[in-house]
Amino acid sequence: MPPLRPSIARPTIHDLKTFLFSPQPLARPRYCLSLSLSLSQSQPRTPSPSPSHRPFHSRTSVFSSRPPKSHDRGPPSKEDTQTDFGSMNVLGNTPAPSTSIDACAWDGFHLNNGVKVTGGKGVLLVNGEAFEWCPWLADVEGKTMVNGKGQWDVGDEAWGVLGLMWPKPDLLILGLGKEMRPISPRVRLYVNSLGIRVDIQDTRNAAAQFNLLATERGLSNVAAALVPLGWREGKGCV
Repeated sequence: MPPLRPSIARPTIHDLKTFLFSPQPLARPRYCLSLSLSLSQSQPRTPSPSPSHRPFHSRTSVFSSRPPKSHDRGPPSKEDTQTDFGSMNVLGNTPAPSTSIDACAWDGFHLNNGVKVTGGKGVLLVNGEAFEWCPWLADVEGKTMVNGKGQWDVGDEAWGVLGLMWPKPDLLILGLGKEMRPISPRVRLYVNSLGIRVDIQDTRNAAAQFNLLATERGLSNVAAALVPLGWREGKGCV
């Protein structure tokens, strides 16, 4: 004998009104589930639009911008107080030292006080004084300042002024000509024994750094020893 199936009564119009307009949800008939299913089946489903077909139309338009009337973006400024970047330079009113380097010549230097050191000679700037500096005179025949290891090496007599003066500067800026090379440990040890630090650069950058630091820190704290740009090992200034 086949199993008995539970019979579900079909909803009537009265039941539909009772389901829709009943003020109390608990008073609804038990077959609300079947009623909602029958209502959903009676209404045809509209297919959801695919991503490629949108229900609205998008129209792309290209707007051509007009050329600007001037290069100024916006109205002209009417402010009376404009930013003066020159006044923001804290060293702008500080006079340049008299021994600052105005130009690095091929065979010498031009100083700010009008003095010109030429003839293939270097310059030693210390404590506001300028001295002709020829460290290669220790070896007149070879005229060389580079040892076999490619290091810049001179005798202790090349620093005679630094050893005699007092107080001594804190920093020595060493310009070694057109190119920069390391100094020998013997030279560094001797200069450091005087209580002076050494900064090695080529002559152009060494002159620029000396001008800046001498203006900022004072001539008594910074010294410079510069070799001419045209110096060549074994040939001098050519």
